Amino acid sequence: MSIRALSLGDYPGVLSVRRADAVLGAQAGGMADRTAQALNTVATRFGLASGTKTFTATLILSLIGDRALSLKTPVRDILGADLPLIAADVTVDHLLTHTSGIGDYLDEEIDALAPLPIPVQDLDSTAAYLPLLDGHPAKFPAGERFSYCNSGYVVLAVIAERVAGHAFADLVETRVFAAAGMSHSGFPRSDQLPAGTATGYRDDGRTNVFALPVVGSGDGGAHSTEADLHAFWEALFEGRILDPALVRLVVSPTTEDAGDGLGYARGVWIDGEDLVLAGGDHGVSAVSRRHRITGTTVTGLANVAVRTFARTRALMDEVLGRSSASEE
Repeated sequence: MSIRALSLGDYPGVLSVRRADAVLGAQAGGMADRTAQALNTVATRFGLASGTKTFTATLILSLIGDRALSLKTPVRDILGADLPLIAADVTVDHLLTHTSGIGDYLDEEIDALAPLPIPVQDLDSTAAYLPLLDGHPAKFPAGERFSYCNSGYVVLAVIAERVAGHAFADLVETRVFAAAGMSHSGFPRSDQLPAGTATGYRDDGRTNVFALPVVGSGDGGAHSTEADLHAFWEALFEGRILDPALVRLVVSPTTEDAGDGLGYARGVWIDGEDLVLAGGDHGVSAVSRRHRITGTTVTGLANVAVRTFARTRALMDEVLGRSSASEE
């Protein structure tokens, strides 16, 4: 199958198109490690940044399926004395849908790439994020509107750890990655990346090791491959991770106006007929979009900041023969 938009040009990463067991196209370009002159391959692991939120939401719904939580569970019931500025009426679902109104340690409405106020090497566990989450006043009352919130998804990771009694990364590993057969996904330390993982590069040519937490949590930090991301979508819709009723909660829009013409469900963006896992940060650009009707997965993963969202949308448009949507 010839796919014109799959031509990489100078794209520094991987682009792929899959449907069921078929690889309709996959190409890699650019350097995974500039010092070692190691090339990216289609099997290279890349950081996902906020694409991690899709897995966080899936984990939380898995715990809801086990009745360890509900969408209406008040967050304060689990936080105890921690993070006292989170209001009593904020629920788990407010966090999932970015409608909690809680203050954000990294408010993307102000600066999506702002430096963190504490040393990134201190952020080596979900519990270590608590000082970073604390002290931010609410932006608006819970449920008033949509406002993308990184803190909310780290709070979800804290909640998952407390109700399940295991580390967040281990919970995602067992309940999401292992269930989906995602054998090349995880939460590696940024200063100890496993073999076959791309190093992220900032616009100034330096690596992103001093710009991002050394270990990710609920809002970012997972690493994966294009094949594993397709495996996630397949497993999700085959019911191997969540029951069908919970899958519907993951992918059903909770707002039609999340900005830039997109809707939002729970951990998943809605772009017309596409469900989208997406993230971008210093040295990270990651998008995996799933066409609801045909089950086609288009994935773009890069280790520099590039326009992967628009690139994957154009690629999906070509594969499906649909009219091109306007660029982001």
